[in-house]
Amino acid sequence: MNRSVLVVTNMYPDAQNPNFGTFVQEQVEGLRLRGLDMDVLVVGGKRQRLSYVGGAQRFLHHISQRRYDLIHAHYVFSGLIARLQYRCPVLLTHHGIEVLRGWTAPLCWVISRCVEGVIVMSDEMKQALGLPNAYVIPCGVNLDLFKPLPQAEARAELGLPLDKRLVLFAGFVRPEKRLDIIRAAVELLRAEERKRPPLKGDLQGLQGEPCTELIIATGQPHERIPWYLNACDVLALASEKEGSPVIIKEAMACNLPIVAVDVGDVAQVIGKTEGCYICQRDPKDMAQRLKWALDRGQRTDGRRAVQYLGLESTVDKILRVYEAIW
Repeated sequence: MNRSVLVVTNMYPDAQNPNFGTFVQEQVEGLRLRGLDMDVLVVGGKRQRLSYVGGAQRFLHHISQRRYDLIHAHYVFSGLIARLQYRCPVLLTHHGIEVLRGWTAPLCWVISRCVEGVIVMSDEMKQALGLPNAYVIPCGVNLDLFKPLPQAEARAELGLPLDKRLVLFAGFVRPEKRLDIIRAAVELLRAEERKRPPLKGDLQGLQGEPCTELIIATGQPHERIPWYLNACDVLALASEKEGSPVIIKEAMACNLPIVAVDVGDVAQVIGKTEGCYICQRDPKDMAQRLKWALDRGQRTDGRRAVQYLGLESTVDKILRVYEAIW
């Protein structure tokens, strides 16, 4: 008889938000391929806290109709809802910023001590929770979807210019993502380009015309993100807090150079990959490293470095946690 799991989450893709919680969906699909009976209940989200009230009601009704071997909750509020019952063990996955800052941090501390198991994305999160028995399992990257593609083909697919150097921001535009720093860094590069004369064979076709542009990919379907990662020349990340940003691993899998602040496990994932740089959360410092990555003019060997972070490995680790709990 197959084991049954109910996934309770505030993030899951739908027609209106095709890239919202794709990492949860990928885990669910991977576990189904392992033979588990996986149900998904979306209980709230999109920063609408009152939606959790209706979500709690739907959860209680749902579990009154069917018994499960395990409830796997994603994010703190989903964990609170899952813990409204004690008939079934609860595994809670924390995904990042909610553990590390703001009024949700103490709430995460409390609920993490009321469930049978906790998964976090990084050692920093584990230390913040003060839980030595928490499992550190970063979200994996789908190496079949995120892979190198010809840049010219990717730019043609997205309608992006062939004669520009493209800096990419990919993700939800929220204050903690500090897109303002990335914009300022790119503008510093553009200001420098306006001052210098064109070089023979340079991308800058006319004197005073900047050749660097910022591309913002937000709200895109998950399957479209690999096109952006292959079309652009460097990924920029300046977030104030992160757990284990999946976009970094996806960029590495596409061999895209990266310039990012030291947040979450970014430095660990990048490691010593040539063409990837850690910067300060400062436009001038980021601009300098973006220039290094752009002037280098070639892709990285990042895909080889993140083979161990493939989705298959992540699913295997989660399955072992399930087996330890039920």
